[in-house]
Amino acid sequence: MKRILLIICLVIYQLGTSQQQDVIYEISPCSFDVDDSITITIQGSSLDEAPWGITNGANNGLYLWAWRNTVSDTGNNNDINAPSNGAWTSSNEANRFTFDSTNDIYTFTLTPQTFYGTSDIGNIGFLVKPKDGNDGQSQDIEVGIGESAFTATLTSPSTNTLIISSGDNVTISASNTCGLANYSLSINGGTPIVSNNVETFSYTDTSINTNRAYSLTITQGAEVRTLSVTAVLNPSTVSETIPSGLIEGINYDSNDDTKATLVLNAPGKDYIYVAGSFNNYQPTGSFAMKKDSSTGSDLFFLELTNLSPGQIYTYQYWVVDETPIANSPSLVKTADPYSTLVLSNFDDPFIPASTYPNLPAYPAGQNREVTVLQTAKPEYNWQVNNFQKPKIEDLVVYEVLVRDFDANRNYQNLIDRIDYFKGLNINAIHLMPVMEFEGNESWGYNTSFHMALDKFYGTEDKLKEFIDLCHQNGIAVILDVVLNHAFGRNPWVRMWMTDPDGDGWGDPSIENPYFNVNAKHSFNVGYDFSHTEELPNTPSASSNDDTNPIVNQYVERVIKHWVEEFKIDGFRWDLTKGFTQNCSGGDDNCTNTYQQDRIDILRSYADYAWSLDPTHYTIFEHLGDANEESQWANYRLNEGKGIMMWGKMTDPYSVLSRGYPNDPNGTNNGASGDLTGVGHNSRGFQGKRLLGYAESHDEERVMYYTLQNGNPFGSAPAQGNLANASKRAATVAATLFSVPGPKMIWHFGDLGMDNSIFTCSNGSVNTDDDPSPGDCKLDTKPQPQWIENWLTDPNRSEIYDAYSRLIALKINEPIFEKDYAISPNGNNLRQRIYVFDNSNPGNSSSTELLNVVVLANFAVASQNITPDFPYTGEWYDLMDETGSTFINVTNTSDQISIPAGEFRIFGNAPAQALSTTDFNLDDIKLFPNPASTSFSINLDVSQVGIFDITGKNIQSFKGNFSSNTAFNIENLKAGIYLVNVATKENRTKTFKLIKQ
Repeated sequence: MKRILLIICLVIYQLGTSQQQDVIYEISPCSFDVDDSITITIQGSSLDEAPWGITNGANNGLYLWAWRNTVSDTGNNNDINAPSNGAWTSSNEANRFTFDSTNDIYTFTLTPQTFYGTSDIGNIGFLVKPKDGNDGQSQDIEVGIGESAFTATLTSPSTNTLIISSGDNVTISASNTCGLANYSLSINGGTPIVSNNVETFSYTDTSINTNRAYSLTITQGAEVRTLSVTAVLNPSTVSETIPSGLIEGINYDSNDDTKATLVLNAPGKDYIYVAGSFNNYQPTGSFAMKKDSSTGSDLFFLELTNLSPGQIYTYQYWVVDETPIANSPSLVKTADPYSTLVLSNFDDPFIPASTYPNLPAYPAGQNREVTVLQTAKPEYNWQVNNFQKPKIEDLVVYEVLVRDFDANRNYQNLIDRIDYFKGLNINAIHLMPVMEFEGNESWGYNTSFHMALDKFYGTEDKLKEFIDLCHQNGIAVILDVVLNHAFGRNPWVRMWMTDPDGDGWGDPSIENPYFNVNAKHSFNVGYDFSHTEELPNTPSASSNDDTNPIVNQYVERVIKHWVEEFKIDGFRWDLTKGFTQNCSGGDDNCTNTYQQDRIDILRSYADYAWSLDPTHYTIFEHLGDANEESQWANYRLNEGKGIMMWGKMTDPYSVLSRGYPNDPNGTNNGASGDLTGVGHNSRGFQGKRLLGYAESHDEERVMYYTLQNGNPFGSAPAQGNLANASKRAATVAATLFSVPGPKMIWHFGDLGMDNSIFTCSNGSVNTDDDPSPGDCKLDTKPQPQWIENWLTDPNRSEIYDAYSRLIALKINEPIFEKDYAISPNGNNLRQRIYVFDNSNPGNSSSTELLNVVVLANFAVASQNITPDFPYTGEWYDLMDETGSTFINVTNTSDQISIPAGEFRIFGNAPAQALSTTDFNLDDIKLFPNPASTSFSINLDVSQVGIFDITGKNIQSFKGNFSSNTAFNIENLKAGIYLVNVATKENRTKTFKLIKQ
């Protein structure tokens, strides 16, 4: 059987660079084998010859540049240039096209097997260019084996959406390749009004007085193509006062589940239709939105009726500007900016059913996002309604990227690992952005819909279940919010955009009231929101002039949604430097220096969040100067508020963990091992509002630095030596958590994660020093922590256990909310941290924990450190959970030897808060252990939970169980398990159980 190469015969490409031209081309015959002669024809009318130095085919001439893929590789990964090409800057004369001036066409004839010198051709590709390719080229044209040769092209109208007036005519014209085809035209989903068997088709619909949705179906044998055209008629918008109490977005009627009212703010727009599943996306005049008649209002609204309660509907807005500015579209089809659930034809097909069961189907025949509307939607049944948040001073925040936390990349993974979080003793989880972002494989900072949950991680109810479960376990949930910018799918971008190529995407135009045409800061990504410091509810403007408060109103709606609907405890605000309106792109000096408008804007957002929830956490990723940050950190501090600032300490901790006092080779940007920046005193903050951290999602892993670039440890080098590096990871934690004030962990730092931030999906590493630096930074990361059962690894579990103990001390012991001093002993390698209470300094007879001394040795050999204890007496090892290990200090300056990479933490008294039911429960026994069929507890218990070594719940027993009850474990596989036991007095203890 012949192996046929099928080539698209007639295509118009739309590409965007000035050096590329979009040409109309044809290949005949439409299908051919490798040894058939084919002719490539380029339409001269589609070629702007002047930039290439061509005049009617003369002078420079037009040349073919061709390549192929092998049969075994048609994935465009193995392009092989044709041997006859010559050089890019000097094409072979044998590849010159012949010009036919009569028909204004260029032709080139070749036989693939001869031209490429082989029959191993999976697909062929080519472009056309002048002799010197640096002067320009056409689009790339490449087609693989088995692709259809049959194509159909709409020739009239020039776009698939038209704005018409009553009585206008519309002509639908199209053509196809490869011979006769059947053309069938229908209007608004009705029966075909015309059907012809031709190669070129044309029909004129006359005297139109309603919206039209034309569908032209072209059939040739088994091949079917459908072309669509929408003609939208001015409905003569009704002006009417908007009913009171309505807000932008969907307004559900609390008294009538068959109704919902939609509201959209659209400055400068002439009319808007609502197209949805309730009208088959073919809106009539009854679905034209009314315009609010109030002075200065730009609101459009429409009441939907006859809805079926509980049924899922979808819709878009068709937004029309009859006199758009140059390069802007007349009609934009967009989802609701205030959507809480959107469907995407780009992303939804790749969302696993196990993550999002019963995902509503995307409406056939539509394009781009649509909004989901559902009256009488079932409410989530919250178990915790009045969660008491941990104090800011006690916060230990665990930053999580859902995508990279566990294999299924969803909220259920987090739910299943709740005991992992509990075992670590953290009291807050910070989720990187979960709002609807573009694509599925993302960190989430390319947000497009700020009130919609991205479906790739799961359903709304599943996120609420996770939040509820966290609250049941004393853990707050903080969301990362991206309100500095948005990306191209955002409705506010698309409603006022430049779109010169008509592809439906574009940049904000000068009319856009929500976005700056040019970013007002130097760190911009996406499109820059135009924030102001003005109060809400002032008249909105229709121009981009920095006096428009509608962005502020939008931001407040986003805050309100997540606080009230999801019971979110706080926000981490991304890229807060971008909230100024005073600077410009590339002006780092302006962006990085004090900006009063930025202070005022962000204070106003914090105020609004606190008006909804007085204990709401507000965290800014500013990484700026203390003089500006203190304006937020000290704001309303006397009310117990104040804004937390990110306190990056990656470089100092990496330098120390590598075993150096100062960065010797620039690996850590020349930083020193100075740890003073980890606490609020270094910034002059009045309160403890610096969220210090050694790692975040944006920084290289400290363990990666340590293992790759560590100072040699005698005969055991740091490089690759996990045992040594693990001790250093625990020491990093000791010098982090012991400093009063909130702290943060980047997920799996507590297990010594040593995968580079530049680890690629395939496990390779592409660092900043590679030829293409940082290409893999955003890649999905491997999951060795679960696959390799790191909690069973002595080195990894040593880090986890140290984190757990240190965090418990920090959270439970009041002394860690007091004062501190960081005082290295001679050099940065010998760190000393003192924690104390100035109002109650304590003494040798104190039984309350009032003074803590942390000694850390980051050197590569044992070091004698002068502790300078505040007073003599017994000093207890606070890492000893029994509270029984202490040293008797008779001279406060007697040196203490600390092994390389290790630490000691001493207190003037045992850790009282930890010497309670969580740690001293020797009277509770589990037996037998090991066990084969069952085990028992020697006391009456109310709950028994069995977890695998990763913290995943395997089996639970709940009820009133008398002592010595047998708990059956016959269904468990042999291995090591964790058994958490709760007595009727609510005492708890966790055992390691060996199942035989």
